Amino acid sequence: MSQLVTISADSVPRLPPGVKLRFDKRRDSWIVLAPERLFVPDPIALEVIKRCDGAASVSAIVDDLAKTFDADRAVIEKDVNALLQDLADKGVMTA
Repeated sequence: MSQLVTISADSVPRLPPGVKLRFDKRRDSWIVLAPERLFVPDPIALEVIKRCDGAASVSAIVDDLAKTFDADRAVIEKDVNALLQDLADKGVMTA
C-alpha cells in the first residue's frame, strides 16, 4: 500500500517514479501514464500538471497560474489543491 500524501500550499508536487506526462500522437492529446493506468487531463489540469516539476511549491504554482490566466488566486488555489489531492489519492502525484 502506498503512503498517503496530503497536499498543502508548501508541498512541492511532482510525478512519482513510474508516472510520466507524455503527448500521445495517436490520441492527439496529453496523457498521464501510470502503471496499468492512463489519465487524459483536460486543458486546465494539464496546465497544473506541467508545473509539477518537483521544484515549485503549490503556492508558487497557484501564483503562476493566477498571473498567466489573470484569474482570482483564491479560486485557482481551491481548484489546484483539489486536483493535486485527487491525483495524490490516486497515486499519480507526490510531494
